Parts: sequence; C-alpha cells; structure tokens
Amino acid sequence: MKQIIYRITGIALLCSMLFSSCTKDFKETNTDPNGTPTALPQQLLAPALVSTMTYNMLRNRNFNNELMQITVDMSDAEGKVFRYDYRATWADYLYNGWYSELTNFKDIYKAASQELTYNPSYMGISLICQSWIYSMLTDTYGDVPYFQSNLAKDSGIYEPAFDAQKDIYMDIFKKLEEANTLLSTGTGINASSDPVYYGNVARWRKFGNSLYLRLLLRLSGKAEVADSCIAKIKEIVDLKASSYPVIASNDESAILRWTGSGPYTSPYSSNVREQDFRSPGLGSFFIDNLSDWNDPRIDIPTYGTNNINRWGIAPYSGRFEGIPSGYSPGENPVKKAYFYSNTSTTSLQTEPLAGMIMNYAEVKFILAEAAAKGWINGSAETFYNDGALNSITLWLPAWSVPITTYLTAADIQWIESATLEEKMERIHLQKYYALFLVDLQQWFEYRRTGHPSLPHGSGLRNNGVMPARMTYPVYVQSTNPTNYRIAVNNQGPDVISTQVWWQKP
Repeated sequence: MKQIIYRITGIALLCSMLFSSCTKDFKETNTDPNGTPTALPQQLLAPALVSTMTYNMLRNRNFNNELMQITVDMSDAEGKVFRYDYRATWADYLYNGWYSELTNFKDIYKAASQELTYNPSYMGISLICQSWIYSMLTDTYGDVPYFQSNLAKDSGIYEPAFDAQKDIYMDIFKKLEEANTLLSTGTGINASSDPVYYGNVARWRKFGNSLYLRLLLRLSGKAEVADSCIAKIKEIVDLKASSYPVIASNDESAILRWTGSGPYTSPYSSNVREQDFRSPGLGSFFIDNLSDWNDPRIDIPTYGTNNINRWGIAPYSGRFEGIPSGYSPGENPVKKAYFYSNTSTTSLQTEPLAGMIMNYAEVKFILAEAAAKGWINGSAETFYNDGALNSITLWLPAWSVPITTYLTAADIQWIESATLEEKMERIHLQKYYALFLVDLQQWFEYRRTGHPSLPHGSGLRNNGVMPARMTYPVYVQSTNPTNYRIAVNNQGPDVISTQVWWQKP
C-alpha cells in the first residue's frame, strides 16, 4: 500500500512539474515579438468591405431587383419575390452577414483608437461603415439590436435588446458627426488597405457626409423629427458646406471596383453561375423606359460584340422588351431581354462598377428633392439635370449629348410648373436608375416615397402592397426569445406588412 501511495505521489509531483514548465511564461513565449497580438486596421478594412459588398450585391440581385421590377425570375413556383411571395428563409442571409461584418468594423475602430496604433482616419472610416450597415439593417428589419449588438465576446451579452429605429437613427447621426470630425484631420492610411478610395481620406469624409444626407432625407417625412432633419440638411448643404464636404463628382463616388484580381473578384462572377445570372428576364418597367428614351446605357453597344451594351443587357431575338412583373401563374410570358453573362468576356457579371455603395448622381437627386421642397438654396431643375447626366456618364464617360436635349427628346425634362407630386415622380424615376445595383436602396426609397409609380400585376401577394420589411430570422425567436417578444410588441407583428417607424404616419 505504501508503495502505491509513493507512486501516486510521485506521478502527481511529476505532472505538477511538467504543467509548471509548460505554462511558465506561456503568454510571452507564444507571442510573436515582431507582430501584434490583434489585427491592425489596415488588415481588417478590405476584407470587411469585400464581404459586406458580397452580401449587398447578392441580395440586390435576387431580392431588391425582383421587388423593384428590374428582373423577373420567371416561374409559377411558390416563393417568387416578384409576386411579393415572401418566405421566412430570406431573412437570415443579410441579418447574419451584416452583423458579422459589424464585428470587423468595430474591431477596426478599437484597434485604431489604441495608443500604439492610433489613427483617427481609420476610426472615422469605421464609424461610417458601421453607420452604413446599421442603417441597412434597420431599414430592412425595423427595430434591431444596436447598442448591445456584437458584445458577446467582450461583454458576454448573448441576448441583446432590440432598439427602437428612432434611437438607432439618432445614434447613427452622432457616429457620422464624429466621423466627419475625425477625418477632418487628414491623417493618412495605408492605400493598399482601401479598395474604395485607395487611401484618400478626404473622399471617405465626403462619402460619410453624403450618407448623412441620404439618412436625413429618409427621416424627413417623419413628423416628430422632420424639422431637425430638414434643418440639418440645410446646414450641411448651405450654412456650413465647407465643414461638411460631400461627393462632388463621379470620380468621388463610393464604389468598390472589382478588378478581377485575387479577392477583388465580383460576387456576380464568383458566387453566381453564368446560366443563373442570365436566367431572369428583365422587367418591362425597367427596360421599356430605357428603350423608349433611347437611353445610351442600352442603345450604344460599347462592348462591340454580341450586341451587348454597358449594362450587359441582351435582347431576345433582337428586341428590348421586358416581362410584366407580378404576372399571375399560368400566364407564361416570353423573355425578351435579360442581363447577358459570360465570365470570359466583359458583362455586368464582371463589371468593375457593380460594387456600388453610393454615387454622385444619388447626391444630386437628394439635393433636387430638397430644393423642390424649398429646404435648401439652388435650382431643383439644375440638380435634377446634373443627376440625370451623371447617372449616365458614370457608365459612359465619353457620352457628350447635352442632357437637356436627351431629357426633352425622352419627354422626361424638368417642368417647373408641375405639382410637387409630379416633380417627385420625375426625380425618383431618374433616381431609380441612379440606384441601380446599390444594395436595397431602391426598395427603401420606394417605401419612403411611393415613387416611382410601379405597375401592379394581377398575381401579386400581400394584397398587392409592397413588402414593408423583412421578417426577423426564425432562429431569433428561440435564441433571443424575451427581446424578440418585446420588439414585436413595440413594432408590430413580425410580418412583411408591418411598417417600420419612419414609414408610419
């Protein structure tokens, strides 16, 4: 018995010595003395931007474009978005993806605020990107986790509270104010870490303030905050323009240009098969307008072969004619135009400009609406014409037809004597094309304004009413049940017909 006790004691002592030697100075001996224990801002920015754009572009293609009558995924099957036939499975992809990337953008801010790696420009860029993603989240779902989101690792909050959309927007505005101040220092960043502006922090500042205008305009019709939002728009545009520079040319547009090299390969090419890309037909609203206007984006075959133009639109049997969206099952319309796709040649599937975040034309149409409503100085007509011109020249820089000539020939010229509602329809019809490929912004703007006027097919579900939101992912009901129930109680039923805060009267 004594021998057994001695052996056990000896083994225990040996294990203790081994454990001690294995763990002694563990942190020091397992840390690279030439590196950093956490990722640097310049290591995180590009991957986070690429991933965010991947989520945006794929849902732009198969959700936004179907709702907004750009494409029609022709089928009599259940769950077709162009008929407003929403399925709960649509909810997860953006919700999961956007929150995942918020972690990366928050880590950029955290790393850039440390003493050894302090860089106010990366902090400002992080705040802009957080504001961009949070705005898309709340505009898509309504009330969502905000103040307690992405805190599981640092604070152990695994069931975050859902915040009211109003509170989310008010804090986004604070973030954008802080970003404008941080970026005003002009501190340099690593150009290779930035696939949007290649290290030009002044342009990031302009994008942040332009995003500010977009979001202020979105709340401008909500009575309880309208006055403050309109006053801020005027401050940015008229009263303190030098303190709030905005995007001022197509070159300054926020675009992640897909070069096709390494990680900068378009998701339309890497994530979507050729046959799937060209499978949907083009909606008649989208293509018939362009055809009627003799719009150069489809009329000029800039790629020289296969009659393919700058937007990669191919005619069916030589005809540019679209499919009526929302048609009833059994009608079986013929596809007469579609987005051409060929990964071995230039098409929209490999188009560098498809990584659209916010462009100059959108800024001009924001200003046109504000001027038409008397909120800012300047001519609504001039802003409108500039928006239409730059919407075209972003894609066709060499196009030289006077914009008034084009607009008049197409019968879409500005009419000063028109009613405000008629002016809004004209502005938002052109803005609809400026927002082509820009995440879900066409859908958001339609929900805000009701413009442009879209035809209603006989096969539409949801009583023919445009869906007001996506539902929350089903798993949230089981993983965050208490806060889910509070959110539904505050906002309304978790269905697509429940309007978000800024849509309600």
